[in-house]
Amino acid sequence: MTETQSDEFWMAHALGLAALGLTTTMPNPRVGCVIVRDGQNVGEGHHVRAGTGHAEVHALAAAGDRARGATVYVTLEPCSHYGRTPPCAEALIAAKVARVVCAIEDPNPKVAGRGLARLAAAGIDVRSGVLSQDAEALNRGFFKRMSTGRPWLTLKLASSLDGATAMASGESQWITSPAARADVQRARAERCAILTGVGTVQADDPSLTVRLEGTERQPDRVVLDTHLNTPADARMLSLPGATWILHGNEAPEARRAALTATGARLVVLPRDAAGHLDLTAVMIWLGQQAYNEVWAEPGATLAAALLQLSLVDELWLYQAPVLLGAATRPLFSAQLDRLAEGLAFSVMDVRSVGPDLRLQLRPNEPGL
Repeated sequence: MTETQSDEFWMAHALGLAALGLTTTMPNPRVGCVIVRDGQNVGEGHHVRAGTGHAEVHALAAAGDRARGATVYVTLEPCSHYGRTPPCAEALIAAKVARVVCAIEDPNPKVAGRGLARLAAAGIDVRSGVLSQDAEALNRGFFKRMSTGRPWLTLKLASSLDGATAMASGESQWITSPAARADVQRARAERCAILTGVGTVQADDPSLTVRLEGTERQPDRVVLDTHLNTPADARMLSLPGATWILHGNEAPEARRAALTATGARLVVLPRDAAGHLDLTAVMIWLGQQAYNEVWAEPGATLAAALLQLSLVDELWLYQAPVLLGAATRPLFSAQLDRLAEGLAFSVMDVRSVGPDLRLQLRPNEPGL
């Protein structure tokens, strides 16, 4: 095995370790680390949750004295600054490792190449860029937030084959199968927050929680509610996890007080020219909360607005093999007049989930 092949082999293992933190590390990135000496794995670890030891710390503890002269494979550049934990670059230097192979540089301006530079200055052989695309994909929300200030937004929709999300009466439970709903639970667990609109809260009274055995963390819930019409007895307000209600600046004090009494956290945001919440301001606010990845489960109107403003990074469409006819509610409520106005997508993945299909789609740039 060549050095390049060896580096890729061990980095792939480190990426597998990083993925163990998919549901727990927020707002920190998911990171894995393997320490190899004489071709043998002598220590490994991954970052579990914010405020605890980073992946390198766990791997060094497992390796002990065997880390001296070893090669360290880490999926993200070792940090060089003091945060809630000491800098990992200094820990690697103190352990007298010989070589550090990094998948990708940290986009955090507090690190951004400084960790690798510190290692190189200490005489450690440094290589970066091994399986970098895989490493970035694992932390796409973290990378986007660090570069733009906004989270990675995944829009989830579910429909029949003919694009219906509910009957005209509003009946919608359940178009998709238990397998599809379980898949949604797993996807929710990997996100920092779940976003919806007040119309969905009023119509469906959803819980928007993760209902999986062994769940350690509930994503925050974020409701867009311009006029503060969320019912004070909404189910989500009595469930574990934080609920934020983003609204305009005109709301009766009694309504504010009733919602605040439930523990809801109210935030005033600007409105757009049409009087609705400014969705770009919403995305900026979400980034300010250090949300890396947000999962949106809105109705057709909010879904259309998010898509038309190019705020959606990825669309997950669950499609049931059933036809529901004309007396139904649509998937996408925008009024388009010409074929050329249609929103186009690239298909990233299609798979069966029970009897249903799950399509993962990326919106194309306007005009493509």
